[in-house]
Amino acid sequence: MSQSASEVPIHNLQRKSAIATGSIQDHAGTVEVRALENFDLQHTIFNTLEGALPRYVIKTRIAKEHIWPDARQTALEGAYASAVETRPLPPVDPELLRFLSEECDFDVEHADGSFLDHLYFCYEYTHLHMPERSPLVMLLHSILGTGTNTFAMEASKIPALQGLLEPFDWRHVEAFPSVLRLLYGPSLRPELWANRHRLEELESLTLRRVIDNAEITLSAQDFWVQLNYQLIHLVDFIPVSNWAAHQNDTSFIIFRDLERFLRETGRMEATIGYQPAKPGAPVVGEPRTLGAKLVDLLPTGLSEKMAAKSVQRFSERIGHSMEYTIEWRAA
Repeated sequence: MSQSASEVPIHNLQRKSAIATGSIQDHAGTVEVRALENFDLQHTIFNTLEGALPRYVIKTRIAKEHIWPDARQTALEGAYASAVETRPLPPVDPELLRFLSEECDFDVEHADGSFLDHLYFCYEYTHLHMPERSPLVMLLHSILGTGTNTFAMEASKIPALQGLLEPFDWRHVEAFPSVLRLLYGPSLRPELWANRHRLEELESLTLRRVIDNAEITLSAQDFWVQLNYQLIHLVDFIPVSNWAAHQNDTSFIIFRDLERFLRETGRMEATIGYQPAKPGAPVVGEPRTLGAKLVDLLPTGLSEKMAAKSVQRFSERIGHSMEYTIEWRAA
């Protein structure tokens, strides 16, 4: 799927709903979900995923299409148009757009649509629902690497990109892929929860940049902002409907945990409305194969462990260390 970074894509209805409302919703009963025929995992950012079970699981989770009734489609289109008319997207610096178009390669499908579709969704959502922070970070958040070792640019171009960004934007862009991997890993989130009583004493997080393993450091203030950017990113991976049946979707697991952490510790900056699924709610409008039902029965803990092992393997494959250090202020 070939696109130019200078062309703003048209969002699908799930994305328009999230942008319009500043929330994620379980659209069960208002959308029909069908298995996507002739879906090829090799044409997505998950083409580097290894192992028959992980590949089957991710394919089952993302190889879907969504059919919206005309009335619902009209309502969502109207809500989206009203929201974006209030605060139009800010223009992107022409020189940065030239760099993205001529020096980078975004021609890979994402979980839903193209990679640029995903980037522009995050950009627009941040602009509307975390207006105190730069939305540009989210237009560029995966330019230095995705969680599956696809890279839109070479490390040799880092100085050119850095020269086009403000220091705040650069700090968050270079750290984003690394923090994303740590959130999927086994240690960071449990460590934060275990130390929730002394988060005011957290001074910095030192970690390794995915694209070249260079050491980088985020201050405590930047780290909390970065986690809000990460939460917005996860919004784009939430199942469109029937949440009760898809609780073990890995991105959904990470979203729920991070959303609760930021909310309960008073560090939520992004506006993201979320109401948990009702346990045991019936599956509506989503015919499922036996294989899909079995995937939904995977224990949540097992799903998390599979994701942690997978991201660790991806990092090992490119010589990226997932080691990190949290500095705490001395008592």
